[in-house]
Amino acid sequence: MRITSTEFQQNVGRFQDAAQRAPVAITKNGRTHTVLLSAAMFEVLVKGKVSRPVEDLDDETLKAIAASAVPSEFDELDTMLKDWTP
Repeated sequence: MRITSTEFQQNVGRFQDAAQRAPVAITKNGRTHTVLLSAAMFEVLVKGKVSRPVEDLDDETLKAIAASAVPSEFDELDTMLKDWTP
């Protein structure tokens, strides 16, 4: 979801709820300025809770990862990160 900073200011609660399901990109002057995401997603990103050595994964998990795909509804996230550098 992509919204303007004005929309965010006028509907903070609505977009906080939406961020529980998927990140909300907040724009300023037409460019992504901030991304609102759930506390759980933030924790995963910051603490790397889902990261572990590949050697520790069982065959079923490895097959599930190999067969997985990101739904097209999240294509905008790739666009947002295209020019990002850490």
